[in-house]
Amino acid sequence: MAPGEKSQSATFYGVPMKHVSLITLTFQNSALILIMHYSRIMPVIGGHRYFTSTAVLLNEVLKLSVSLTIALYDISRTMPPSTPSTTLFEQLYNSVFSGDGWKLAIPASLYTLQNSLQYIAVSNLDAVHFQILYQLKILTTALFSVTMLRRSLSGRKWTALVLLTIGVVIVQLPSSDKVSYATIFEDASKFAFPRSFHEVGQAAHHVADEVTKRSLSALTKRSATYEGIDKDLGHEKAAMNYSLGCIAVLTASVISGLTGVYFEKVLKDSSASITVWTRNVQLSFYSLFPALLIGVVYKDGGEIAKNGFFAGYNSVVWTAIAFQALGGVLVAMCINYADNIAKNFATSISIILSFLFSVWFFDFKVTLNFLIGTAVVIFATYLYSLNDKGRSRPPPINIATYEKTTIDNGYTPAEDKKNLLTPLGIMNTNKAGLSTSRPSSPIGQPRTGAAWKGKRED
Repeated sequence: MAPGEKSQSATFYGVPMKHVSLITLTFQNSALILIMHYSRIMPVIGGHRYFTSTAVLLNEVLKLSVSLTIALYDISRTMPPSTPSTTLFEQLYNSVFSGDGWKLAIPASLYTLQNSLQYIAVSNLDAVHFQILYQLKILTTALFSVTMLRRSLSGRKWTALVLLTIGVVIVQLPSSDKVSYATIFEDASKFAFPRSFHEVGQAAHHVADEVTKRSLSALTKRSATYEGIDKDLGHEKAAMNYSLGCIAVLTASVISGLTGVYFEKVLKDSSASITVWTRNVQLSFYSLFPALLIGVVYKDGGEIAKNGFFAGYNSVVWTAIAFQALGGVLVAMCINYADNIAKNFATSISIILSFLFSVWFFDFKVTLNFLIGTAVVIFATYLYSLNDKGRSRPPPINIATYEKTTIDNGYTPAEDKKNLLTPLGIMNTNKAGLSTSRPSSPIGQPRTGAAWKGKRED
């Protein structure tokens, strides 16, 4: 049975692994964004919110552990049961650190930056807007594929990319019902173009009330020693910067497209046969260095030394880290047991689930622009994922075993050309006799006669 057929026939308690991986990935995509968003806006733990740099590092450590376990299991299946564990680790070490594995240090560093930007984005955007904006990674991936891999896209795919961009723009169009992010003029947008002095007075009165309210709120907590400060700080809601969130998610989309295409280019240029789990080990290993040195030590080193590595951690934070690490494993499973089309379809379904849960749990306000834009984005994602008819590669030609035995190892195509140009009657004659049209003596026999003697004397 071929490896692809074996992957398709794999089951989990009777359920095909293709369905298991797709269903799990769908719920993981929705739950991850919702939990990450809540972990950044929930009441703080111990007076301090957790450091995202520590979460990124723990995510890579957990992903490395899972990938190592599965990679070792794959290696053990190809070796005798009596093989010692040291031999298994030696095999894994050779496959990870030999060949072109060092080339994955670049995409690993970019993946670390992408994860950090995701935390910034979900801290300043609601879950649904983040997921819709993050679908622009399909556009960036396509553009980098055309420029770096010289890949051509069909007209249908270009249409899908244009629709994807239009859908994202529609979602971002301002609406009167759209939730705005806090400033002292947060509700004063309705007075942007006053038609009378009365409306100007209403706007001024509204701003004055807002400033007074916030000033009194600040004065009531001016002392750091008053009773109940921990309770007030715990219920303080995190401020959200919509512009910063958009910049972060758009930058993450560009990095996602660049990293994915560069990773594909490394795999195509590689001559070594390495499993997807070993590649995950390489990526996670090289991701540890930027996550630790740049994120934990350089960026947050002083605050972490003061407050502790696990400051602000609770069950919600640990769940977000576990779900993020699980995402990398599930994507690898989908590629192994299903395909990229099914993976993108699962992502589209997860947007709908995130929308429903956001309305239910986070009081997300639905607008007409949002509904139209979301529908366009989901349709564009589905349209881009469809296979191009008539563009599939033909199946490879396989030579049966009994046919291989009839082929001479020393045979070359030049033999056929020589046989066609050479008459059959002289193919077995000695090549020395073909050097001239005159009769010649056999090799090793001296020539006799007066003519030959005269030539020898000359």
